[in-house]
Amino acid sequence: MTIRLPGAGGALRTYEPRTEPLAVTPGTPFTSRTVFSAAHVVADPFADVSPDSPAAVDWDATLAFRRHLWSHGLGVAEAMDTAQRGMGLDWAGAAELIRRSAAEAKSVGGRIACGVGTDQIASGSLAEVRAAYEEQLALVEESGAQAILMASRALAAAASGPEDYLEVYGHLLRQASEPVVLHWLGPMFDPALEGYWGSADLDAATDTFLDVIAAHPDKVDGIKVSLLDARREIDIRRRLPKGVRCYTGDDFNYPELIAGDEQGFSHALLGIFDPLGPLAAQAVRVLDTGDVQGFRDLLDPTVGLSRHLFQTPTRFYKTGVVFLAWLAGHQTHFTMVGGLQSARSLPHFATAYELADGLGLFPDPELAEERMKTLLSVYGVNQ
Repeated sequence: MTIRLPGAGGALRTYEPRTEPLAVTPGTPFTSRTVFSAAHVVADPFADVSPDSPAAVDWDATLAFRRHLWSHGLGVAEAMDTAQRGMGLDWAGAAELIRRSAAEAKSVGGRIACGVGTDQIASGSLAEVRAAYEEQLALVEESGAQAILMASRALAAAASGPEDYLEVYGHLLRQASEPVVLHWLGPMFDPALEGYWGSADLDAATDTFLDVIAAHPDKVDGIKVSLLDARREIDIRRRLPKGVRCYTGDDFNYPELIAGDEQGFSHALLGIFDPLGPLAAQAVRVLDTGDVQGFRDLLDPTVGLSRHLFQTPTRFYKTGVVFLAWLAGHQTHFTMVGGLQSARSLPHFATAYELADGLGLFPDPELAEERMKTLLSVYGVNQ
């Protein structure tokens, strides 16, 4: 088994894939950490749609992938801004995804949390932003899923300062029937969120974020921080009220943040745990035994793949995630909602394949090689 892969300069190199995948099996529930994967949506490849059309979803394949994650003990973070919203799925599609996935979670005993945002409106007054949040919060709570209050482009545009964030989030937290997760998404994922929490100064924004939590600690299960800044996450984590969890969203530094230090640790809500699901689950079970080094030995080698998938422009990381799901046999095609399979280059795909194969992520290495060669032939690379 050999395959010729293109490099960034256009030259081809010969790569010899692994012959055996990493041996992982489903196991017992986690005891030391709560772990969510922000799971991707599988598009319907036969639907006659354009990138501007409402997304056509293959619901059977989408739910099958969630069952795969649940079988390994991971929770599913659904309808998230970094996984589907702004990636071809509108609010109507997200609402259907929430309903279906929450029902599936209930039927199999899987853990699920769903994103609450304002993407049914492009812009609006603070009152309209609040009403949009309320509509989505009601749907998520009715589905039986935990709510994740996501950052809002419309709120970022409408707010005049920190006090507006305090008012809107305070209202929503008072209204929530169960504790929620607050999500701070950085502009590297969505440039429209620059200056969130009322300031482009991250220290000032952090203070406002923590003020929201301090005013309603009983309504905040935890926070998800997606700033790709390990030191800032640790600082925020240490300043949280007792009982409020930190769910790392740092796809660059997750092993050290989950492992933690003498003053605490982060739980996880990560996009990279979509392709890493079984391996990540195995690592967390090792951590459950108190073996921090064993956990790091398993998870540290995955950081190179994660940093590659999340490289600038970071908002297109899901293209690599879906590509790897296709190679791994979780879906029959490499098509994405919104046509976003075109968002990364062939050299990017080649490196992603090589890194994932080196980690043993493909259950059937021969299938992955065959599909990689198929993609290469479309780009004019003959083996």
